Amino acid sequence: MPQPGAVRGRRGRAGPGSEGGGSGGTVRARCGLGGRAEVAELRARLRAVRHTVLVLSGKGGVGKSTFSALLAHGLAADETKQVALLDIDICGPSIPKMMGLEGEQVHQSGSGWSPVYVEENLGVMSVGFLLSSPDDAVIWRGPKKNGLIKQFLRDVDWGEVDYLIVDTPPGTSDEHLSIVQYLSATHIDGAVIVTTPQEVSLQDVRKEINFCRKVKLPIIGVVENMSGFVCPKCKNESQIFPPTTGGAEKMCQNLSVSLLGKVPLDPQIGKSCDRGQSFLAEAPESPATLSYRNIIQRIQEYCEHHHLQEEKIIVSSVLSSDSP
Repeated sequence: MPQPGAVRGRRGRAGPGSEGGGSGGTVRARCGLGGRAEVAELRARLRAVRHTVLVLSGKGGVGKSTFSALLAHGLAADETKQVALLDIDICGPSIPKMMGLEGEQVHQSGSGWSPVYVEENLGVMSVGFLLSSPDDAVIWRGPKKNGLIKQFLRDVDWGEVDYLIVDTPPGTSDEHLSIVQYLSATHIDGAVIVTTPQEVSLQDVRKEINFCRKVKLPIIGVVENMSGFVCPKCKNESQIFPPTTGGAEKMCQNLSVSLLGKVPLDPQIGKSCDRGQSFLAEAPESPATLSYRNIIQRIQEYCEHHHLQEEKIIVSSVLSSDSP
C-alpha cells in the first residue's frame, strides 16, 4: 500500500514520495468479503461516513459522471459539509478530468491512502490517479477490479464525511455487485439513476431499476439528463433526444420511482467539464444549474429522512432488547 500524506485543501500533486504511478500492483485481486475481519475493517473505515449515494446509469454517454461531479460540487458548496467523490468507473475514469485533477497522484500515511482535494471540503479518489498517463488502458478482469474497489473503501482515509458520492460504470456488472456487497457491511442511502429521454436509454434504465430491486438497493430517484435544448439566440426549444415513449417521467410513473428532475442541455456544461471547473459556479443563473440545485436539494432531503428512519429503527431495536 502507498503512504498518504496529501494535505487537506491542497490542490496539486500529493508531493514527493507518492506511489500512485502503477496501475494496481498493490491490489488484492480477491472477490467478496473475506469474513468478519474484513467486514469489521470496512465498518471501521466507513463509520464516519454519514450518507452514501451511488450514481448509476443503464447506458454510457448519458452524463452520469458529469452528474456525479456536479452533485459533489453542489453538496460541497455548503462549507459546513465534507464531501467525498469515489470514482469506480475503472475502465473509463473521467472524474479526474472533470474535477480539474488530471495528473494528480495519491500517496499514503499510516492511516491509509489520502484522497486528492479539490477544495478544503471536497476530496476525490479514482483509479485515474494510479495511472502513469490518462491514455493508459486498464485491462483487468473482474477479480482485480473488485479488489481495487474494496481497497478504495477500506484503505482510503476519508475522515469525517457527510456525503460519499460513488460514480459507477454503466450497466449492471461486477463493479456494481461489488460496491453494493462491500457497502452492505455499513449502509447505503440509495442510488440515483441517470438517463436521457429516448427509449433506447430508458430500456437500459429499466434493467438498472430491476437490478436495484433485486439487490435491495434503495432508489432515491431518476434524473432525466439532456432534456430539451433552448437556443440561446432564438429561445426556441428543441428536443435533441425525443421522448417517443414518454421519457423518464412516464417510465417513473409506470415503475413507481421518483423523478428527481430534468436537466436541459447546455453547451457550457461540456466546456466546464473539459476545463475541470464547476458548471454550477460558472453559470449560476442557467436553467440547467437551477434544475441541478433542485435535484441536489431533493437528494439531501431524502438522505436526511433515510438517516432519521435508520436511527428510529436502531433505537427501537435497542429498546426491544432491553425490555424484560
